[in-house]
Amino acid sequence: MQVHIDSILFPTDTAPEAPKDTTVSDEVEFVSFRGLVPEIKDTGYLTHAIFAYPAKFIPQVVRYAINTYTKEGDWIVDPFAGSGTVGVEAYLCKRNAVLLDLNPLLNAMMPLKVYRGKERLREGVLCQLLADMRESAHRFTPPWSNVAYWYAPEILAVLSQYWGFVNSIDSGVYSAIIKSALLKVSKRFSYTEHRTPKLARSKRKLKAIEELLEENWQEQLEKMVYSLSLKTLRALNDFVMHTQQRESRCGDRSYQHLGQVEFHGGVDSSYLAVPRACDALITSPPYLQAQEYIRSTKMELFWLGHTEAEIREFARLEIPYRKADRLIHTETLDKIKAALTREDLQQRLDSYFCHTLNALENSMNCLKPNAAACIFVGNPRIDGITVELWRILAEYFTARDFVFEKVYEDRIKTRQLFGARKNKNPDGMKSEFLLILRKNAIDQTSVLQRGPALQDGESLLPVSRTSPDSDAS
Repeated sequence: MQVHIDSILFPTDTAPEAPKDTTVSDEVEFVSFRGLVPEIKDTGYLTHAIFAYPAKFIPQVVRYAINTYTKEGDWIVDPFAGSGTVGVEAYLCKRNAVLLDLNPLLNAMMPLKVYRGKERLREGVLCQLLADMRESAHRFTPPWSNVAYWYAPEILAVLSQYWGFVNSIDSGVYSAIIKSALLKVSKRFSYTEHRTPKLARSKRKLKAIEELLEENWQEQLEKMVYSLSLKTLRALNDFVMHTQQRESRCGDRSYQHLGQVEFHGGVDSSYLAVPRACDALITSPPYLQAQEYIRSTKMELFWLGHTEAEIREFARLEIPYRKADRLIHTETLDKIKAALTREDLQQRLDSYFCHTLNALENSMNCLKPNAAACIFVGNPRIDGITVELWRILAEYFTARDFVFEKVYEDRIKTRQLFGARKNKNPDGMKSEFLLILRKNAIDQTSVLQRGPALQDGESLLPVSRTSPDSDAS
C-alpha cells in the first residue's frame, strides 16, 4: 500500500507567521546555543552522525544544559531519547544517563554511539570482514510480508546476502559497524524516498532505481557500504581518542569513572519505572507534527529482525495514535482548544498532551529535590493558532511541585526540511525553546506515581542494556 507523503496530522495555515523582533513573552531570554557552546562546531561530531534519525536533538543544547545544571557523576534521565544525543553528551562530560524510548532502534544505536573500547579499531579487520561478506552464502530477508514492494529483486538479493553475513558472525563492534552502514544503504537502494521521514514510493525514486539498474549498481552499493563502514570506524576511533585524552588530563581518578549510559529501547516511558533517583532531566519531546518515529524507521527495524507484530505494537503506542487516558487542563491549553473549530484537532491535542505529560511526569518523579528539568520544545501552529508548548508545560508542572526558573529562546537559522514533501508550513518554526523547571525541595509528598513498569502489556518488556566495555582486539 502506498503511503501519501503529503498527509500531516496537524494541518497548519499556509502563510507562516512573519518573524518578530520581540520574544513571545517578557519571560523569555534570547540565546544562541551554538554561540554558548563554541567548542561544538559540528552537530554531527564524533559519533552523533553514525545513524540517521528524524528531528535529532542538537548537541549544543544538551551540552549547555549539562554544563549549567549538572556536575560530574550526576545521573540524567531522558524519557524521549530518540537518537541518544543526551547519552553521548552525558558520557563525554563524565555524567551518567538513563535513556528511555519507544523505538527499539535505540538499542542498536547506543553501543556504537557510546563506544567504550580503550583501543583504536583496526581498519584491516573491518576490510577483511567486508571482503568476506561479498563471498558469503548466508541469507537474511526481513520478516516483512511487503518487502518485495520496496526493492528491485536483484538489489534485495544482494542486501539479503550482506545482512545474512553480518547476522552470521559473532556480534561485536565490527559487525555493529557494518550493520550501521547497511541500514543506510538498505534505505538508499530501496524504492522509498529516503529524503522523506516516512516510507513512501515516488515516481522520482522509481525512475532513479530503474536507471541505476542499467548501470554498475552493485559496485556502487558495495562502495557505499565500504565508505560508510570506514567512516563509522574512524568516528569511533576519534571517540576513543577524545575520551582517552580527557581521562589523561584528569589523572587516574577520572579514568575509573568516565560515565555510564543505560538505555532501554522499545519501552513506553509513560509507565516504565526509572531505576534510580536522578539529578536532572534533559529531553526534547516529540513535536506536534513530528511524532511518527516508528513509521519513519520501520524499514530499519525490519532489517534488524523485528516482526510485523512487534512494529505494529510499537506504532500503536505512538503519539497521537493512542487515545488520551486523561484530559490535561492549563490556562493556555484550554484557550487554544476553545479557539479550535475542528473536533479532531482538539482530540489530537488531548492525545499529545496526555501522553507527552505522562512520560515527562513519570521521569520527573525520579528527580531529586532541587533537580533541574530541561525541556526543549518548539511552538508550532495549528489551524492558525500558535501553541506555546513551553508555556503549557510550565503551567502544568508549576501546579505540581515544580518551580519555573527560566525559558530560553533560540532562533533557528538553518533547518533542513524535506523537499519532496508537500509541507504546508515550508518555513518551519522560527524558534525553539529550552524550558527550565526546578523540583520543589520542600514538599515532595504530593507527587503521584504513574504506576508500575509497562502496564500496557508483556510485548513491551524493557530491554535494559549498557554500553559494552568492548575491546578492539
